[in-house]
Amino acid sequence: MSKSLLREFFELCPNGLCEDILTESDKHFIKQGGMMLSGVIQRADARNGNGRIYPHSVLSREMNTYKQLVQERRALGELDHPDQSVINLRNVSHLVTETWWNGNDVMGKIQVLSTPSGQVLRELINANVKIGISSRGTGSVRESRGETIVEDDFNLICFDIVSEPSTHGAFMFQENKKIVTENKQTKLNSLIKDLLKN
Repeated sequence: MSKSLLREFFELCPNGLCEDILTESDKHFIKQGGMMLSGVIQRADARNGNGRIYPHSVLSREMNTYKQLVQERRALGELDHPDQSVINLRNVSHLVTETWWNGNDVMGKIQVLSTPSGQVLRELINANVKIGISSRGTGSVRESRGETIVEDDFNLICFDIVSEPSTHGAFMFQENKKIVTENKQTKLNSLIKDLLKN
């Protein structure tokens, strides 16, 4: 089997985030006008919109390798999805700052950069344009019982920002621009108000 470029799309959503997963440095970055995104960036053992399934063992191995790039602040991604296996620094729009597993979902936190492509991304998000995130890697696939399975030779390259999603329910959220500190009583009062509205 020959290796080819494999790209997978996940929808980004510029709405608020329900849970606070920001570090103090993330909060400081946002207070200074920065933009962070978070959400599902890839999924294991489930057929995606492109009809492919990434086995957990393969995706887990690649995410472990990718964590090194994240730690070294080299986990860059482009705006749009090129047909090549090299990251073009001229088109870089964001930096993946953290990844973790939530069941079979790979979650990620992304810092939007102040590059020309990052500025375009920021404007799209501010205009409430629905955008997606997409993994880019090389590898081969095999057919098995009507399913297209990504083979063990898969190599993850990066996660790009795209306009075309393919995974249902895989949303990325814009972290709130305004960081608000609430005590437990304020949160409880807010929750009660929301429940009474419904």
